[in-house]
Amino acid sequence: MNGKRLVKILWALAAAVMLIVLFSGCIPSNIPSATPAGFFSGIWHGWIAPISLVLSIFTDARIYEVNNTGFFYDLGFYMAIISGFGSLALTRKKKD
Repeated sequence: MNGKRLVKILWALAAAVMLIVLFSGCIPSNIPSATPAGFFSGIWHGWIAPISLVLSIFTDARIYEVNNTGFFYDLGFYMAIISGFGSLALTRKKKD
């Protein structure tokens, strides 16, 4: 393996690890807080749900915030989950 390629791989690996550490700082918890999670927290928790799922295997992290505002948190969470696996479009374009 040539040196430049190895350096690129190491930088990509370091960037991936740093992103995972950054995202894990905002993972839903089971610790009660004074302010419940709202719509935008639901969107964020939906986006990082795959990371939360992996971390929940090894720690007591949660995928879904227990202390939330209800409907609007759920709406944001599911919008983010759905948009991560496709789109929020109500119609589909036909392939020609």
